[in-house]
Amino acid sequence: MMSINYIVKSFVLLSFLTMISCGPKNKISSDAQLLRIPYISTVDQSDRNYFVYLPKGYDQKQDKKWPVLVFLHGNGERGNGQNELDYLLIHGPLYEAWIQKRDLPFVMVVPQLHMFGRDTLGLGYIDNRVTDWIPKRLENGVPERPKDYIIKEQMLGAASDTIPSQTNYFNGGWNAVETDVMAMIDKTLQVYNTDENRVYLSGISYGGFGTWYIASKNPKRFAAINPIVAYGHPELMDSIAKYKIPVWTFSGGRDQVIPSKYFYEGLNKLEALGHYNIRYTNHEDMGHDGAWRRIYAGDDIYNWLLENHK
Repeated sequence: MMSINYIVKSFVLLSFLTMISCGPKNKISSDAQLLRIPYISTVDQSDRNYFVYLPKGYDQKQDKKWPVLVFLHGNGERGNGQNELDYLLIHGPLYEAWIQKRDLPFVMVVPQLHMFGRDTLGLGYIDNRVTDWIPKRLENGVPERPKDYIIKEQMLGAASDTIPSQTNYFNGGWNAVETDVMAMIDKTLQVYNTDENRVYLSGISYGGFGTWYIASKNPKRFAAINPIVAYGHPELMDSIAKYKIPVWTFSGGRDQVIPSKYFYEGLNKLEALGHYNIRYTNHEDMGHDGAWRRIYAGDDIYNWLLENHK
């Protein structure tokens, strides 16, 4: 007859083995994850962070190679890469995926551009911003989306004969941190289960100009690019055309910040160089902010990106 001690020891051992076998499964996350990744900027040797977003099911599909979506924000979300990093949650695909909890199947890389003195220029949307502007991810449900602005300007469709100088949007822009951004992409491809043949670059306003610039300097790296409310300078088009990088760019017909009339010269240059995998969409009824909110809130841009492989 078995002793009480033997029965107790056997039960404890069985319970321990059960915990071992079930433990790893319980630890595998099916939820989306938002990570803050530290780095030292090559610009000023400062300690900064950037966001890496891992989509729902990332840990459960360890054999899957996920596409990478790099998002470059606009002028108003600059910051120190520390306590100001959460301003990146206000706009773009990260807002859609993390705040609105949409199941977007990308590993996202979302850096924050240095201030580069923009906080001393009297720009209200930077100087007067408050943390209350940062949307919160809710435990249950999602927050109401911001209301669209009412734009009073008339819709205009005239093209321009001249295009502003590159210095307008490359002074203290994303071109200054190109090395940092490419290092983030390299690290993401090395550390996470990602597909180097499906790296996409998207950006709004200043980040749209950064998208054109960084793609032109690293044309072998991107499977497609998506500059929003930012025109491409003709001087940047040679390498984009040479490597036939698919382009889908957007403007707002009521955009008084980046008028749609400046988009045609660069796009015509691409076609003149023999590159025809180009889409240009003008949301005639939208202003600057409204255009990108509509685009990222929809499905078309994500589906189009996923169609493209390097």
